[in-house]
Amino acid sequence: MSENIMNDVCESESTHPEIVRTVSEKLPDVELLYDVAELFKVFGDSTRVRILCALFESEMCVCDIAEVLDMTQSAISHQLRVLKQARLVKYRRDGKTVYYSLADDHIQTIFDQAFEHIME
Repeated sequence: MSENIMNDVCESESTHPEIVRTVSEKLPDVELLYDVAELFKVFGDSTRVRILCALFESEMCVCDIAEVLDMTQSAISHQLRVLKQARLVKYRRDGKTVYYSLADDHIQTIFDQAFEHIME
Protein backbone atom coordinates (compact mmCIF):
# COMPACT_ATOMS: atom_id res chain seq x y z
CA MET A 1 0.00 0.00 0.00
CA SER A 2 1.12 3.53 -0.64
CA GLU A 3 2.16 5.81 2.21
CA ASN A 4 -0.99 8.02 1.86
CA ILE A 5 -3.38 5.10 2.04
CA MET A 6 -1.61 3.68 5.08
CA ASN A 7 -2.04 6.99 6.92
CA ASP A 8 -5.82 6.78 6.51
CA VAL A 9 -6.19 3.32 8.02
CA CYS A 10 -6.46 2.52 11.75
CA GLU A 11 -3.60 0.39 12.92
CA SER A 12 -5.72 -1.16 15.66
CA GLU A 13 -8.93 -3.08 15.15
CA SER A 14 -10.60 -1.69 18.27
CA THR A 15 -12.97 1.27 18.30
CA HIS A 16 -13.41 3.92 20.95
CA PRO A 17 -16.97 3.21 22.19
CA GLU A 18 -17.41 6.47 24.10
CA ILE A 19 -16.41 8.58 21.08
CA VAL A 20 -18.58 6.49 18.74
CA ARG A 21 -21.61 6.82 21.05
CA THR A 22 -21.18 10.57 21.59
CA VAL A 23 -20.73 11.33 17.90
CA SER A 24 -23.55 9.01 16.83
CA GLU A 25 -25.95 10.77 19.18
CA LYS A 26 -25.03 14.18 17.77
CA LEU A 27 -25.26 13.35 14.07
CA PRO A 28 -28.23 14.96 12.33
CA ASP A 29 -31.00 12.79 10.91
CA VAL A 30 -30.07 11.04 7.65
CA GLU A 31 -32.89 12.80 5.77
CA LEU A 32 -31.59 16.21 6.87
CA LEU A 33 -28.07 15.28 5.75
CA TYR A 34 -29.47 14.17 2.40
CA ASP A 35 -31.19 17.57 1.99
CA VAL A 36 -27.95 19.39 2.82
CA ALA A 37 -26.09 17.29 0.25
CA GLU A 38 -28.73 18.16 -2.35
CA LEU A 39 -28.33 21.87 -1.54
CA PHE A 40 -24.59 21.64 -2.08
CA LYS A 41 -25.21 19.93 -5.43
CA VAL A 42 -27.15 23.02 -6.51
CA PHE A 43 -24.15 25.15 -5.52
CA GLY A 44 -21.96 22.79 -7.57
CA ASP A 45 -22.82 24.46 -10.89
CA SER A 46 -20.81 27.56 -11.82
CA THR A 47 -23.67 29.11 -13.80
CA ARG A 48 -25.99 28.90 -10.82
CA VAL A 49 -23.27 30.38 -8.60
CA ARG A 50 -22.85 33.25 -11.07
CA ILE A 51 -26.60 33.88 -11.09
CA LEU A 52 -26.70 33.97 -7.30
CA CYS A 53 -23.75 36.37 -7.21
CA ALA A 54 -25.52 38.66 -9.67
CA LEU A 55 -28.63 38.57 -7.49
CA PHE A 56 -26.53 39.58 -4.47
CA GLU A 57 -26.28 42.96 -6.15
CA SER A 58 -29.82 43.51 -7.37
CA GLU A 59 -33.19 42.00 -8.13
CA MET A 60 -33.14 41.19 -11.83
CA CYS A 61 -35.26 39.85 -14.69
CA VAL A 62 -34.12 36.97 -16.90
CA CYS A 63 -33.14 39.38 -19.69
CA ASP A 64 -30.86 41.35 -17.39
CA ILE A 65 -29.25 38.23 -15.88
CA ALA A 66 -28.64 36.85 -19.37
CA GLU A 67 -27.00 40.11 -20.41
CA VAL A 68 -24.78 40.31 -17.31
CA LEU A 69 -23.64 36.70 -17.68
CA ASP A 70 -23.47 36.79 -21.50
CA MET A 71 -25.76 33.77 -21.80
CA THR A 72 -29.07 32.96 -23.45
CA GLN A 73 -32.34 33.65 -21.68
CA SER A 74 -33.22 29.98 -22.12
CA ALA A 75 -30.07 28.86 -20.28
CA ILE A 76 -30.74 31.35 -17.48
CA SER A 77 -34.39 30.28 -17.18
CA HIS A 78 -33.34 26.65 -16.88
CA GLN A 79 -30.93 27.42 -14.05
CA LEU A 80 -33.42 29.71 -12.31
CA ARG A 81 -35.89 26.82 -12.27
CA VAL A 82 -33.33 24.72 -10.37
CA LEU A 83 -32.62 27.60 -7.98
CA LYS A 84 -36.36 28.09 -7.35
CA GLN A 85 -36.84 24.38 -6.63
CA ALA A 86 -33.99 24.58 -4.11
CA ARG A 87 -35.69 27.64 -2.54
CA LEU A 88 -32.62 29.79 -3.17
CA VAL A 89 -34.39 32.40 -5.29
CA LYS A 90 -37.86 33.87 -5.28
CA TYR A 91 -39.68 35.88 -7.90
CA ARG A 92 -42.29 38.55 -8.25
CA ARG A 93 -44.29 39.56 -11.29
CA ASP A 94 -44.62 43.20 -12.38
CA GLY A 95 -46.88 43.25 -15.42
CA LYS A 96 -45.27 40.95 -17.98
CA THR A 97 -41.85 41.05 -16.33
CA VAL A 98 -40.73 38.56 -13.69
CA TYR A 99 -38.04 39.73 -11.28
CA TYR A 100 -35.81 37.32 -9.37
CA SER A 101 -34.08 37.88 -6.06
CA LEU A 102 -32.46 35.84 -3.31
CA ALA A 103 -34.94 33.89 -1.22
CA ASP A 104 -33.36 35.04 2.04
CA ASP A 105 -30.18 36.33 3.69
CA HIS A 106 -28.87 32.83 4.41
CA ILE A 107 -27.66 32.48 0.82
CA GLN A 108 -25.40 35.52 1.13
CA THR A 109 -24.08 34.18 4.44
CA ILE A 110 -23.27 30.79 2.89
CA PHE A 111 -21.36 32.50 0.08
CA ASP A 112 -19.56 34.88 2.42
CA GLN A 113 -18.35 31.89 4.41
CA ALA A 114 -17.31 30.06 1.23
CA PHE A 115 -15.39 33.06 -0.10
CA GLU A 116 -13.68 33.51 3.27
CA HIS A 117 -12.70 29.83 3.34
CA ILE A 118 -11.33 29.89 -0.23
CA MET A 119 -9.32 33.07 0.34
CA GLU A 120 -7.60 31.80 3.51
